[in-house]
Amino acid sequence: MLPNSYQPAAAFVLIIGGAIACFAGYRLFRSVLAIYGFILGALMASSIMGSTNSIGMILGAIAGGIVGAIVLTFAYFGGIALIGAGLGALVAHVSWTQLRPTDPPAVVIISLAIFGAIGAMLLQRYIIVVGTAVIGAWTLLIGVLALVAERGPARSGAATVWILYPFSPAIDQRWVSFAFIAIGIIGTAVQLSVTGRKGALST
Repeated sequence: MLPNSYQPAAAFVLIIGGAIACFAGYRLFRSVLAIYGFILGALMASSIMGSTNSIGMILGAIAGGIVGAIVLTFAYFGGIALIGAGLGALVAHVSWTQLRPTDPPAVVIISLAIFGAIGAMLLQRYIIVVGTAVIGAWTLLIGVLALVAERGPARSGAATVWILYPFSPAIDQRWVSFAFIAIGIIGTAVQLSVTGRKGALST
């Protein structure tokens, strides 16, 4: 949650972070962990603040982002498991919302997150490549949608804060799912053939 005036800047961060993760996630894995740690920490910390407390939201986002980046950067192998768990949760959300206009049950999310975490530890390289490509593609698209919405016509009664809903594209934006799959496949191919060909992860 951020003041609406910060939506374009936040959208650019999502687009750049998503592009790095999607097309160079394996080679720059620790940097990707730091980026996503910052994003997650910022979202969690800023959501605690009241919607009328703009300064509190900004300071909370910065502080939470720094803490999140540090935690994920140092939790290296835990980060790999979290990538797998995040991929599993993302698959659960995207797949379920294509069938029903509701969030998936908690048991489905938890089950796929657990399978994703186990798979990530057993097949590190490929899970990291696919996971960062897929999560990066979705982050990139969410950033693009936020940027387009910000530049679109002003809506009457618009909220004074911007709340990020990373798993819920609008009903009239079903094309997002197809674009997400296409970008994820391209990102995976790029990493397997170019940026992720070497065996070593970044330090």
